[in-house]
Amino acid sequence: MSIGTAAAQPDDIKLGQFIPQNPPQPAPAVSFTDLAGKPVSLSDFKGKVTLVNLWATWCQPCLKEMPSLERLQASVGSRLRVAAIAEDHGGAKTVEPFIAKLGLSKVSVYLDPDSAAIHAFDVTGLPTSFLLDKEGRVVGRVAGAADWESDKLRALFTPLLPPHQHETAAKPSVSRS
Repeated sequence: MSIGTAAAQPDDIKLGQFIPQNPPQPAPAVSFTDLAGKPVSLSDFKGKVTLVNLWATWCQPCLKEMPSLERLQASVGSRLRVAAIAEDHGGAKTVEPFIAKLGLSKVSVYLDPDSAAIHAFDVTGLPTSFLLDKEGRVVGRVAGAADWESDKLRALFTPLLPPHQHETAAKPSVSRS
């Protein structure tokens, strides 16, 4: 199955726009590592809505998109996991200076120097993002850089997110006599 092309024909693809996957398809089985070299699998993200972003430090549109992903992660907190999978062949020694330079601290960054994710998702260009629901199914994708803070994109993925958890502190009761 080709997740990268199942939702639309190439003529239908508009860079930076969300293309729904209808019906949602299981995400491919793919592994990569965290920055410390610990193995991670896409299946580890099941149970949480996840935005998988395939990117590289040499990709100019990726450079523009990463701050938007960082602000998105900061604004939605733990309700969504932004998993930025770097496709740089140089691994951590190439990616870590880029992360530091942009001040990325909220987005979860992973390494895929063998391009396993690109092949598993059948991606032809970077950046490309896939939105996974809690069951680990691809519900849509975006080819090219996107403005993840736009109302249009937020309206597409916000319904998948769990509701905000508001802390309800006990408030003293006020008696009026």
